[in-house]
Amino acid sequence: MSVQARELLVPAELYRRAGVVFGTQICTKYMRQFTYKILTDGFYLLDVQKIDERLRIAANFLSKFDPQKIAVVSVRLYGQKPARMMCERVGCKAITGRVIPGIFTNPYLEHYMEPDVVLITDPRTDRQAVAEASKIGIPVVAFADTDNKIENIDLVIPANNKGRRSLALLYWIMTREILRNQGRIGPTDSLDVEYEAFMAGKIRR
Repeated sequence: MSVQARELLVPAELYRRAGVVFGTQICTKYMRQFTYKILTDGFYLLDVQKIDERLRIAANFLSKFDPQKIAVVSVRLYGQKPARMMCERVGCKAITGRVIPGIFTNPYLEHYMEPDVVLITDPRTDRQAVAEASKIGIPVVAFADTDNKIENIDLVIPANNKGRRSLALLYWIMTREILRNQGRIGPTDSLDVEYEAFMAGKIRR
């Protein structure tokens, strides 16, 4: 069945309403393949079908690992709550806030861990985790916006990885699909909460 003919993981309108499809005004060469068009204000629009396809591929890939050997990383504030919410339900390990150098490479560190795969929120802000995973040969799955460089990323999920609502929906979908693929919920079952529950609170100034 073609990607076009297959039902999306969530309705296309929800991807748009959550802002998942909205890129930046910069697009790297690799990320151009995932774009649909450039808006009049210069912002790139990502292709819903390609976002959905990569989410499906990534969830299937991650579901093959022992959940306790999956590290989910988010230095970016709006990704921290979604990452933790995913890990609470899947059983993976959340690394939020600052990534301590050596966390994957220095066994003498208090918080050292040995994941088999890493999911990151943003290749730029999570570059310490990417560098360490690459150094020891751990595959890296990443949400990547149009302006991201993808060196040392093994599987790219094109998406707005900066927005509060977008990151909540992305992590919610990933959580649901991993649990479905692992048979921990039914193939048509959803999570115990709607995606808005994954959303980080607004920053107070």
